[in-house]
Amino acid sequence: MVEPETVEVDETSRVLVTGGAGAIGCNLHRALLQKGARVLVLDDLSSGRAEFIDSRADFLEGSIIDEGTLDRAMGFRPTHVFHLASLFANQLSVEQPERDLLVNGLGTLRLLLAAAKARVRRFTYVSSSCVYESGTGFDETNPRRSTSTPYAITKALGEDYAHYAFRRLRLPGAVVRLFNVYGPYELPGRYRNVIPNFIDLALQRKPLPVTGTGQETRDFTFVDDVVRGLLLASRVTFDTVHHFNLGTGTETRIVDLANLINRIAGNPRGVELQPPRDWDTVSGRLAETRLARELLGFEARTPLAVGLARTHEWLAQARTR
Repeated sequence: MVEPETVEVDETSRVLVTGGAGAIGCNLHRALLQKGARVLVLDDLSSGRAEFIDSRADFLEGSIIDEGTLDRAMGFRPTHVFHLASLFANQLSVEQPERDLLVNGLGTLRLLLAAAKARVRRFTYVSSSCVYESGTGFDETNPRRSTSTPYAITKALGEDYAHYAFRRLRLPGAVVRLFNVYGPYELPGRYRNVIPNFIDLALQRKPLPVTGTGQETRDFTFVDDVVRGLLLASRVTFDTVHHFNLGTGTETRIVDLANLINRIAGNPRGVELQPPRDWDTVSGRLAETRLARELLGFEARTPLAVGLARTHEWLAQARTR
């Protein structure tokens, strides 16, 4: 293997974060600002919140589908691009499959083409563990194959477009696959993740609805660890395109997650089992992070109880604003 080239994010960097008003994007763009980088957040605010954007960041409201918006974004002359913008996520994609394809497919392709033309030095494509079909061990070197939802299909399509741009258009970059990220700046809602919804119900002293048997497992990863992994992935370009899993390598049963959140929130109402969602056929997810450890030096550091307590504290405060 050719020795990888390293480009650090520092005070000379100009960084574009698509989807930067979302939960991960808010934490990421703050970390970039802390490094002294100038940051442009591009977001259409379909799910992100403008009030969560740090005042030190530049903000461009618009969609990655719109070529005029992308022209303005590239006018920022970014050295790095972190592509988090997407139609999120599985349930919404089932209800709106054409919009999912438009944003996650065409939008990603247009952004890659624009970044290659602008000679961006590093492009980090943020994919999802949902591209894997089933099982509990998700090896970074195994091909993804899920067709369970349009979101799974289009996130994999985005990976393919990224491969094309990395190899044929000479756009340096990496693909990262995220495992069940949680943390501050994510509000509850119908199309949001399980943890903010569980915490919100626990704060209301309501029982937590667990779909399926409760024995299903996921690899819940705190957002601070994910941000660190994204920054590590953006530093280097290898002669081979790698997929880096960003997860903890620890399985948690959903019923155990619910019980832990109830304990943290002091919620006595317990859990209620509900029928599984018809598209959710994966009984377990567990990140295999060998490549991320060996090539990036990544390791998740935040215990679940600690991350949940911090998320509970943030959401409890957000509810009072």
